[in-house]
Amino acid sequence: MHTCPGGDMDSTHSLDVDYAELLPMLFELKAGTFYIQLASEPDRPRVLSIIKEHAPPDRASSSASLTRSTPGSRPQRRSGTVSSSGGLYPVDRLGTCDDCGFSPFGDDTSTSRETAFAKIRARVEGTQLAAEELGIA
Repeated sequence: MHTCPGGDMDSTHSLDVDYAELLPMLFELKAGTFYIQLASEPDRPRVLSIIKEHAPPDRASSSASLTRSTPGSRPQRRSGTVSSSGGLYPVDRLGTCDDCGFSPFGDDTSTSRETAFAKIRARVEGTQLAAEELGIA
């Protein structure tokens, strides 16, 4: 299950619902993994504490998308964000995923193949750096 405030066909209406209202209900779904986009979240520690409190422990790990995956995204920036979140959320349940910047809708061709691969590379490299910083690599 993925949630992303603001990535709805060029609309930001999903920003109208606070994660504090959404996440407890979302975690009632029988989904295996939850991908919660936090790249544009102004108060990540607050949302991570909500995730920590409500994420079901009996399912696969909950993952948080912690940084915006823009074409110029640097692995070091992503790594720092993930590492700093490790103190707020259990490291064994913390993960990374990509944001909605991959033209998620069938008629959206705004992201080139080169940009998509650059984003994936930055996420993978940043995740590896964060794992090393957190001592889990």
